[in-house]
Amino acid sequence: MTMIRIAAALCFLAVALGAFGAHSLRATLETHGMLDVWDKAVLYHFIHAIALLVLALYGTANRGAWWLLFAGIFLFSGSLYLMALTNLRWLGAVTPLGGLCFLAGWAWLIIAPMR
Repeated sequence: MTMIRIAAALCFLAVALGAFGAHSLRATLETHGMLDVWDKAVLYHFIHAIALLVLALYGTANRGAWWLLFAGIFLFSGSLYLMALTNLRWLGAVTPLGGLCFLAGWAWLIIAPMR
């Protein structure tokens, strides 16, 4: 049940951050040339939060994939959110680690035995 709540909270947060970026932060993000970065962070955040919700509904069979996708949201989208807000371009070096977590999570689901 906790994983379902975390996934639902991450979906809520993706919607809220998308709206916040589109409205309240738009001028700042455009000034830094980071609107596309913010949008990419929201997109990957939302897609993977929905995947977490689906995995949570299926129970503990793919818990490893769940945690890898969770880490991917934190590292990939989180680094992009921070980079867009602070304009610290070195945070972009963290983003590929999140991408690797996403890939590992999806690979887990490809090779995991069906239950």
